Amino acid sequence: MPADPVPRRSLGRALGRAAAYGVAASVPVLVLAWLVRAESGLVVDADRAAVAAATRFTGERPAFERTLLVGQEVLAARWMNVAAMGVCLWAWRRRDLGSRAAWAAGTIWGAWALGLGAKELVDRARPVVEDAVTVVPGSSFPSGHAMNAAAVGVSLTVLVWPLLGRGGRVAVVSGATVLALVTAADRVLLGAHYPSDVVGGILFGGAVAGASAVGYHGWTSARTARSSGSAPRNEV
Repeated sequence: MPADPVPRRSLGRALGRAAAYGVAASVPVLVLAWLVRAESGLVVDADRAAVAAATRFTGERPAFERTLLVGQEVLAARWMNVAAMGVCLWAWRRRDLGSRAAWAAGTIWGAWALGLGAKELVDRARPVVEDAVTVVPGSSFPSGHAMNAAAVGVSLTVLVWPLLGRGGRVAVVSGATVLALVTAADRVLLGAHYPSDVVGGILFGGAVAGASAVGYHGWTSARTARSSGSAPRNEV
């Protein structure tokens, strides 16, 4: 019993750090959302010009357009998250990372749900494009595709981190970054989202997954310290 209060205090501090990280990382998203809701010319004019140029570029290249439409489907949350659950299952069954896999799965689906809520709150209309390449229902900010790609990338990176050497870690971080950027580009080039939507989506997905990771590591550190009676350590 005497050793219990230290890990509990450590757990509280870790969860506090997670909350602080989440709030700080969300500030750029909140500012961008406010500018979008206020229809600030600084954002709206740049967004409209970028989407017009992007869709014109896509429309002049039919083969490229077909590739983007395939990407729109492949990169959708329903498929990306199913694939991510496969990685979580593999980590749990084959690599004995049960709690880590459960955390990653919960974070991915939690971020997805929060993203849907954010869309409803901001309620931004989709881009209106002449000769639209694709027509997508729902609100525009933040981009669900981009947000989900960022959340999946961060969560799976944290999940497999202990299994990787230096080269593997560089490869995984690079792959997660490319996934988010390719997803964002696909949405703008198809005219499904404005650039600010995908920027907001990446920032929001990264903030949610990052805050969740900070909290998870604080919890595992405190749990380990409680069972061993030693001072907790923060690990990645």
